[in-house]
Formats: sequence, structure tokens, C-alpha cells
Amino acid sequence: MHEYRATIRWTRQGARFTDLRYSRSHEWAFDGGARVAASSSPKVVPLPFSVPEAVDPEEALVASASSCHMLTFLYYAAKAGFVVDSYLDEPVGEMNKNDAGKLAITLITLHPRISFSGDKRPTTDDLRTLHHQAHSDCYIANSVRCDIVVADA
Repeated sequence: MHEYRATIRWTRQGARFTDLRYSRSHEWAFDGGARVAASSSPKVVPLPFSVPEAVDPEEALVASASSCHMLTFLYYAAKAGFVVDSYLDEPVGEMNKNDAGKLAITLITLHPRISFSGDKRPTTDDLRTLHHQAHSDCYIANSVRCDIVVADA
């Protein structure tokens, strides 16, 4: 078993609070020392109570799914003897009502662009297999309820 921890810190900063006019700005801190400015999404909580420059939980979920898929893909590509030079993804998360009528991230679509070098290059079938393996073994994909798909794979 592994444990993963973070510290999430928010303070009222003198706002009245009960009128719902308080800042949603907060900080995420991780054990390696990284600190991330976080906020609610301005799509959910309007300005000035959200901070558009900060990472919101929805973006973080989408990025986590993409990052996990990429790391797992890179592992399987290396094991298969393919040399990956770069991997770029611009994932998109869609928020809709789920089956229970609650707002949720219901779909995450990955759009990976991967560059390979070396003598051994993956075929379209190889890429499909690598993405399938990555999705099947991605910890985040195995942890969430929404579908995570790779576009054009």
C-alpha cells in the first residue's frame, strides 16, 4: 500500500464569509516542496472570487489523468523497445450531469502527440496497444468514474 498526501490551505482573509463573497484562492503543497496556487474555476465561481491564473480542481483532475496515462505509456513504449523523444498532450475534460443528475467531469479526452526515433517505430496497431495498456494500468483511470479516451487511437 502507498499513501499520497498534500496540504490544502485556505484562509478567510477578513471576508465576511456568510454572504458567500469570499475568495476561493488557496494553496496546494506537496511533500517534495512544490506549492501550487489553486482556486475554484471561474466557470463555477465568478470573478473576483475565483483566481483564473490558479489551477482549479477540475483542471488538476484532467492533468492528473493525462499525466498518469503518459507515464504509463512511456513505460510500455520503453519495454517494447520504442524510443520516445517527446510526448505532448492537451487533454480536455467535459463537465456534464452524471447519471445521478450531479455535475461531474464525465469525459476526459486525451490528444497525445508523440515523437519517436530509432530504428523501431510503432505501427498504428502498436500505438493502439500501447494506449490500451497505459489506460488499463493507469492508477488515475482506475480511480475515477468518468471515461478517459484517447482521440484517434
